[in-house]
Order: sequence, then structure tokens, then C-alpha cells
Amino acid sequence: MDGEQLTEQETALYDRQIRVWGADAQRRLSKSHILVFGMKGTVAEFCKNIVLAGVGSLTLVDDQAVTEDALSANFLISPDENVYAGKTLAELCCDSLREFNPMVRVSVEKGDLSSFGGDFFDKFDVVVVSCCTLATKKLINEKCRKLSKRVAFYTVDCRDSCGEIFVDLQKYIYTKKKNDETSECELQYPSFQESISVPWRMLPRKMSKLYFAMRVLEKFEEAEGRNPGEISIEDLLAVLKLKKELCEAQSLNESHIPNALLERLVMGRTEFPPVCAIIGGILGQEVIKAISGKGDPLKNFFFFDAMDGKGMIEDIAPPNL
Repeated sequence: MDGEQLTEQETALYDRQIRVWGADAQRRLSKSHILVFGMKGTVAEFCKNIVLAGVGSLTLVDDQAVTEDALSANFLISPDENVYAGKTLAELCCDSLREFNPMVRVSVEKGDLSSFGGDFFDKFDVVVVSCCTLATKKLINEKCRKLSKRVAFYTVDCRDSCGEIFVDLQKYIYTKKKNDETSECELQYPSFQESISVPWRMLPRKMSKLYFAMRVLEKFEEAEGRNPGEISIEDLLAVLKLKKELCEAQSLNESHIPNALLERLVMGRTEFPPVCAIIGGILGQEVIKAISGKGDPLKNFFFFDAMDGKGMIEDIAPPNL
């Protein structure tokens, strides 16, 4: 990959980016293949960013039909019903993304992502999943980890005015520049399963409250057989009951998961477009870092809450990592 040169057309189109991160990083981007599942508003922002950055190819998976919720946050979907009649979310987003950058190959794959074999994921350098069940996140992450090559894995979720990103780069080596000196750094990432299995009592006292709240919702949806977002205010009492049970089991003070925060997340069926733009922008930057091997990557959770305007990085890993 490193030996292949950028074409004159690529050099001209990506001139500004090349000035920022160099021709080598752009060359890596131009040869990268990215898979995305779940075409929500946050993912639409992410896809726009990486298509404009000039990745080699982008494959979209989402067989769902257009809904009012999708229209409210996904700017890639035309409001014209004649355009989206009979098309899946992935197909509609694919049509729009191709117009952003004709040099990027954007395609659609149909089917249930969790049923795809390892050989399917082996075709990609980066896998991003959104709005997946807890079981699907774990399954896809493990499939990526079993491949002979390193595949960067990300989960991203946006509920109401809050967002979460999880990153697994496995064993990741990158270059870091400081005071005109370049050094090689190495990071070891845990899987999603390993991260969320760390006992809550072992986590820092100032841990993001959003981390705990997201885990409560995941557990609730799993227990009730719901997909992400298929909860409403009618479920709030049951969610608060589960929170109490989990806090007791994990020896965590209930104040670490404010009821008001859980209520916002339960009621927030639709994404908040400005938060989609922020989370999608951060995710785009992180994927570009992972592909180019330049810059300190995020390890391994990122949280954002528009209520206080803060973004927080949390490194959640077993003691041996």
C-alpha cells in the first residue's frame, strides 16, 4: 500500500489535506476500505467526513425503510417521498454520498450484519457499528479480533443530546511527533466485552456518568429484547429499578447515575442534529488517525453531553491492559 503513489487527480483534489497530514497519510486513506452499519444521523455525519477526506471505499449496511425519526437527523435523506419510496436507508444514503466525492467508491451490502462470516469483515480496514444491540456489538467486535489482520472497530451511539464512541484498535503502533522528534508508540486495546466487564467499583470516582447510564440502557434493552431506541417514557420506572439493582450488585452509589440523565436518554428517541455533527466529527478524526498511523488515538471511550458541553475520554480496561 505504501508503495503506490497518489494520482494527479487525487493530489489536486486533496491538496489542502496533504498539506496538513502529508502525502503518505493521504495515500493510506485512499487505499482504505470502511464498513458502516446503522445509518443514523451521527453516522451520516461521519460518512460525509470520511468521504470528503478521500477514503478508498465505503460500504453501507442498513436495510431499514425511512422513518420520521430518520428524516429528523439524517441530512443525507431527501425529504421528497418520490425519491425514497421503496429504497432502504443505506441505498438512499449511498446515492447522496456518491455526490460528495465521485472518487470514493460507495456501495451497499444487504443482510443481517451479525450473520456475516469473518471473510466478509476481512475485506475492510475499519468497521463502524451504530444502534446495535449489546450482543451484536460484542459479536462483531470478536469477529474483527479473530481476523489475521488488524481491523479497527468502533461503536457509536447518539441518544437525545448525548453521544458515546467506543474504540478497539487491538495492538496499535503509531508515530508521534514532539519538538521536531518522531517517536514510535504502542497501545494495547481491550475488546468491548473486556471493557464493559470491568467492575464499576474499580473505575475512577470521577468517571463519566454517561458511561454508567449507557450500560444500564444496554442491559435493559437486552433483558426486554428491544433494539436500541425502542424504549419510551413508559419504561422509565423499570429502567430506574434496573439501575438500583445494578448499583447494588456493583457496589456503586446510585448518585453516579442521575435519574434525570436516564430520563433524558429514555425519552430521547430522536438524535439531536448538533450532537450528531460533533460526535460524527470526532469519529471521523479518529478513523483518519487510525488509518494514517499519525496522532494520538482515542483510548477507548469518548462521551459528550450537550447539557454541559463537555467531551470526556475514559480509558476503561482490565488491570492487565
